[in-house]
Amino acid sequence: MKYLFVSDIHGSLPALEQVLAYYRREQCDMLCLLGDILNYGPRNRIPEGLDPKAVADRLNQLREHIVAVRGNCDSEVDQMLLHFPMMADYALLVDGGKRFFLTHGHLYSEKHLPPCRPDVLVCGHTHRWKLEQDYDGLTVCNLGSVTFPKGGNVPTFAVLSDGRLSMHRLDGEEVAAVTL
Repeated sequence: MKYLFVSDIHGSLPALEQVLAYYRREQCDMLCLLGDILNYGPRNRIPEGLDPKAVADRLNQLREHIVAVRGNCDSEVDQMLLHFPMMADYALLVDGGKRFFLTHGHLYSEKHLPPCRPDVLVCGHTHRWKLEQDYDGLTVCNLGSVTFPKGGNVPTFAVLSDGRLSMHRLDGEEVAAVTL
């Protein structure tokens, strides 16, 4: 299977459209949303193309192919618009014998690992992308943000296919990759 991971959309329809264009073009099988889907939060500026209703409509069309977790800006009101569950704090995914722990990053993170000791931690929240393997065999994939990247980063998302995890800019260009 080919998975596309994205976090911190914050209601930006143009950012989501670029991600979905890649998803369709590259024939991904599953879309994994790691929180902060519709709401931009009080600390952020209003994002370009803010349209949470349209974002919900686009994602609802893919509901059978979505795994989602709650971010710190997501609420029960957001869940009312979405036709797939997104209120869990984490999800576990197993692919190629590797355990992927999917979370937003505000509860579990690289500094506060879950007790289950995954092979790969996939998160967002910081809006700074990172893709690294440590000496203990843990791979950390922070997705950054497709809407509000911080620290001079570009908007990013990740793809998992055939044991290879890669980070991509919104235009699809690969910026980093690891083999798991």
